[in-house]
Amino acid sequence: MEKFEKIQETVAYINRVTDNYHPEIGVILGSGLGTLVDELNIEKTVAYKDIPNFPVSTVAGHKGQLLFARLKNGKRVVAMQGRFHFYEGYPMSEVTFPIFVMKALGVEKLLVSNASGGMNPNYQVGDIVFIKDHINLLPNPLIGPNDERFGERFPSMHNAYDKDLLQHCLDTAARMGIKAQTGVYVGTTGPTFETPSEYRYFRVIGGDAVGMSTVPEVIIANYLGMKVMGVSVISDLGGGEVVLEVSHEEVLAAVEKTVSVLVGLVKEILETL
Repeated sequence: MEKFEKIQETVAYINRVTDNYHPEIGVILGSGLGTLVDELNIEKTVAYKDIPNFPVSTVAGHKGQLLFARLKNGKRVVAMQGRFHFYEGYPMSEVTFPIFVMKALGVEKLLVSNASGGMNPNYQVGDIVFIKDHINLLPNPLIGPNDERFGERFPSMHNAYDKDLLQHCLDTAARMGIKAQTGVYVGTTGPTFETPSEYRYFRVIGGDAVGMSTVPEVIIANYLGMKVMGVSVISDLGGGEVVLEVSHEEVLAAVEKTVSVLVGLVKEILETL
């Protein structure tokens, strides 16, 4: 079965079990950020394992379910509680499959979140950084034959993280008195954390933060004509004279300290779109 048919089958199942919910906004909840769901009015939960053609997340901190919720402003949201990573062994076609499904369900705006390592000397652990651009060091998910039913062969990435939505995010943070910065996100394959030399290299080529996700989904979202917002929590620091060792558990712990603030901020961003 080719991708177009797989997507149609998946969407048909989701529409059936959600009574044709038709979400307008998509959210991808990254490492440790799944507690945002506690602030949403969840109307339906669908486990990845029950969805035809959906992969299953294997990473700690990623629960593996689609959540359908309604905001106070009446807009409908679908949130991925757990994403898929290239380093798990999935091909890019599976890593990005949920974005195709979201678009087919009706999603026009996508908010992606992650935890990342900071190289910018102005960053501190726990900082909230809105992504203004990225540098892709992963295989491009559009490599291979192009299906014109989805998008054009050579999509523009000049506004990968929509400038108007970025400004909305920054204005919302300022109105709430929350410190937020902007930065360029470097997407790598993982699953190893960076060497000290890699951190310095990523900084030299223009990166402010580095992580193992997000970029493939953002490329596909732009390809499909969706508008994207990106937010990252700085979970560790590198690129300076001393680079501290870090573990996945430490990343989750660092994110946890910022979660309550970020959750409130993201909720307000979505409700005031």
